[in-house]
Amino acid sequence: MFTRREALLGVAAAAMLSALPLMAAPALADAADALPREKVALVAPPFVHPHEQVASSGPKVVEFTMTIQEKEIVIDDEGTTFQAMTFDGSVPGPMMVVHEGDYVELTLVNPETNGLAHNIDFHAATGAMGGGELTLINPGEQATLRFKATRTGVFVYHCAPGGPMTPWHVVSGMSGTIMVLPREGLTNEKGEPVRYDRIYYIGENDFYVPRNEDGTFKTYESAGDAYADTVEVMRGLVPTHVVFNGAKGALTGENALTAKVGETVMFVHAQANRDSRPHLIGGHGDHVWEEGKFANAPARDLETWFIRGGSAGAATYTFLQPGLYAYVNHNLIEAIELGAAAHITVEGEWDDDLMKQIDAPRPILTN
Repeated sequence: MFTRREALLGVAAAAMLSALPLMAAPALADAADALPREKVALVAPPFVHPHEQVASSGPKVVEFTMTIQEKEIVIDDEGTTFQAMTFDGSVPGPMMVVHEGDYVELTLVNPETNGLAHNIDFHAATGAMGGGELTLINPGEQATLRFKATRTGVFVYHCAPGGPMTPWHVVSGMSGTIMVLPREGLTNEKGEPVRYDRIYYIGENDFYVPRNEDGTFKTYESAGDAYADTVEVMRGLVPTHVVFNGAKGALTGENALTAKVGETVMFVHAQANRDSRPHLIGGHGDHVWEEGKFANAPARDLETWFIRGGSAGAATYTFLQPGLYAYVNHNLIEAIELGAAAHITVEGEWDDDLMKQIDAPRPILTN
């Protein structure tokens, strides 16, 4: 017989949690305790909280708080509902930004109104399953984790409660991104500074929604109720939806991103589960950290770049023409049919030297 705790957490997760007293976290380092502290309020994607691109002071402890929300969301323009698990209520979870040498101090809150245990695994962290072993919390609990940001780049974080719970939680919305900037800021392949005027965070998610016998999507009262059916769909490895920022159309139409001619925009793209192929239609990747790690020189002038499942990448582009741009997963079936597309509306003056229509469409001339 399982205890109530084992039934709630899952056997693998419960075993992991029971082992914690044997591997208790060490006392906080004096160096961290002596540093200044900064509380940062997170914002929902595709936006990112205000931050310095070049650190103006020495290392500090950056405090974040995230509250886990289990909630129903709508994931397409047909009104399909999905029982999501989220960090701070958004899919993906908010993006955090710190600098190399800073300490990240996260308080993770699991309200008693939730039905499941959750934790957080930072791909940017070192040890204890990325922090997952130190943050596994039941409904009605919270935990605080501190880790030192020792490697620069953009990194995925996600829920990892153990066993089959981990992929289910991830594809139910529980992933996000943290960016660790070099203290001196970003540089290109020549060591020259690279700055951005705007930053947009695009989290790509694959959803696996069970269907009724007539082909319509099922609805459920809670994430727990959907578990058994959802796992069956997941095992087929064929998503019903592939979307940016939680829903088809979340970043198109009235929700399109914006920019101006002459502005440099950084796009951070994360996929916690499947491979992706970002492409900016009408533009390029001027500087692309395809693997997401700023210690490596960026690639130049890419048309499409590759984001490995379980990672994040970053690219900058300086817009040169006004108009509508599409940012897509260039598996175009997933972009057009399943929803992995975003729009950027760019304002400014048209440059005929870069592109000009010589003749408008007209009937074919005949002799």
